Amino acid sequence: MQVYLDHAATTPLRPEARDAWLRATADVGNASSIHGYGQSARRLLEESRERLSQVLDCDPIEVVFTSGGTEAVNLAVKGLWWARDAAADAVVLPDGEHHATLDAIEWLHATEGATVRHVALDARGAIPPAAFAASLDGAAFATALAANNEVGTVNDVLRLAAAAREARVPLHVDAVAAFGHLPVSFRGWRADAAGHTGLCAMSVSAHKVGGPAGVGALVVSRHARLAPLVHGGGQQRGLRAGTQDVAGAAAFAVAAELAEAEREAEAERLAALRERLVRGILSTVAEAELLGDPDDRIPGNAHVLFPGASGETLLFLLDQAGIAVSTGSACQAGIPEPSHVVQALGRSDAEARQVLRLTLGRTTVDADVDRVLAALPAAVERARAASGSSSGARS
Repeated sequence: MQVYLDHAATTPLRPEARDAWLRATADVGNASSIHGYGQSARRLLEESRERLSQVLDCDPIEVVFTSGGTEAVNLAVKGLWWARDAAADAVVLPDGEHHATLDAIEWLHATEGATVRHVALDARGAIPPAAFAASLDGAAFATALAANNEVGTVNDVLRLAAAAREARVPLHVDAVAAFGHLPVSFRGWRADAAGHTGLCAMSVSAHKVGGPAGVGALVVSRHARLAPLVHGGGQQRGLRAGTQDVAGAAAFAVAAELAEAEREAEAERLAALRERLVRGILSTVAEAELLGDPDDRIPGNAHVLFPGASGETLLFLLDQAGIAVSTGSACQAGIPEPSHVVQALGRSDAEARQVLRLTLGRTTVDADVDRVLAALPAAVERARAASGSSSGARS
């Protein structure tokens, strides 16, 4: 039996979400058509938007459905840039952000002349609120992860949003990794700052909470200034043109509701499983080290450094043993590379290649942890031997 510990990459589709998707696909109708079929599709679409907005604690009109988290991030980042005041030429970018954000802002720098103000992470992978606030003056916009998708560290979004509001700088929060695991409240993080600059956009994705891949959303404050990426139809407040995916929206809403309903109990269960996993690894693998904040982290995230062992080799050996893990984000087209997040913690290039991300989810059970703990020590020894580093010393 396979052990799946890569839930941060994607988590299994919930049967209820699959059923909602299938029911919706059985009906014909474009939600933009004015005949009865179209209006029936429109009702389901808007009901789904309403249901998702309740989970995200925002107004329904603020939910813009997208093809996933990456498109949501790109819409936020590029849309805020294109709608900025002409005098603002800088973007505030914490180190260690998801590549959807990093690559979009690199594109703005290369093609649009954006100046990037980097904010260094602390040793545990958190964005220091004081350093973030000090970088905001006169910026076109800022962006920040609610929780780091690799090392799992949770950021103080309330303080980051308050700093952005004080500086009157638009803020985008990437909540893709946090959603379903931590409390996510657009209204709460905005702190009733409607009509004022501050938190104005938040990205989420369906397949991280048991919905289908290819569906996401960007929550956009009704007061935000945001330019669209795609034109041609004026759907969704003109922020995302094109025929809307009614079935995907319906499945996303169901998955989000279920994830939120079980979130607190599941967080407690997964945190206990993770702690057992981490204790077992640290007690059986010499020099293994948990990265990220040991306490304030996504409940199911264990990001571990194995000095002297290639993460890529470990991934292969564990996969051969029927255990699926990752070396970091799954969004780099399957190309192994040093973890930029680990480097942002002040670690070396060599160390950034010696990590595994083990992420637990709703299908994870005690037996899965047992399988990993039984297989990992030998896998590390083999990986260290393959690299000529049986001592585990850091490169």
